Amino acid sequence: MTSTVHGRTAIVTGGARGIGAAVARRLARDGLAVAVIDLNEADCADTVEAITREGGSAIAVAADVADEGLVDDAVARVAAELGPPTVLVNNAGVGPRAGIAEMTTEQWDMVLGVNLRGPFLVTRAVCRHMIDAGWGRIVTMSSISAVGDAARVDYGSAKAGLIGFTKSLALQLGRHGVTANAIAPGFVVSDMTRASARRLGRDFEEYQRSAAQSIPVGRVGRPEDIAHTASYLVSPEAGFVSGQVIYVAGGPVD
Repeated sequence: MTSTVHGRTAIVTGGARGIGAAVARRLARDGLAVAVIDLNEADCADTVEAITREGGSAIAVAADVADEGLVDDAVARVAAELGPPTVLVNNAGVGPRAGIAEMTTEQWDMVLGVNLRGPFLVTRAVCRHMIDAGWGRIVTMSSISAVGDAARVDYGSAKAGLIGFTKSLALQLGRHGVTANAIAPGFVVSDMTRASARRLGRDFEEYQRSAAQSIPVGRVGRPEDIAHTASYLVSPEAGFVSGQVIYVAGGPVD
């Protein structure tokens, strides 16, 4: 039996590298045509090339997810070139560090703009295609920071907001055949965790070893760990899973 996800179109934001790139490649292997969205189209070239080299179909699209006009144009282009998108992975995010006393209003607005406004804008544009199709899958990247982040109050606030956003989408869109779920990664090897190590003046390999000591499974996460979970959540088999937050963190999260 052919999977109903095969031949559909997916959008992955922040797909140029890291978790987004791993998710895009996995969805392409699952049979989806994938639009890789990031700030610069050229940055998406490696992801698109990897997908096409493996026999998949992908395009690179430039858009700032916090810009309403750019988002609407990007989704319209995806629909025209690949077909109406019915799978969305909201992955784009930023996470600079600053204490609340030093944080500027501009930084707060930027972090909330990319991490919370962005998923709203992209989801709004894409869900119209899902409603028309009577089928859709929305996966949004939250974080274990949603339960509190001593170093990043702006990031933690945005990621917590995405959990409420996801649960509300599940309630609103379920009657249209659309599911909405969130993945909350723990420590995953990425540009963001590398940047954290640099800010702390620590060797990245040592930083990973130290982090692994507090993770029950004894290792840090890989982008592929998140991609596997996203693959299930967008599959036909996950049609009765909606409004959930799945912590992919190597152990329970308080």
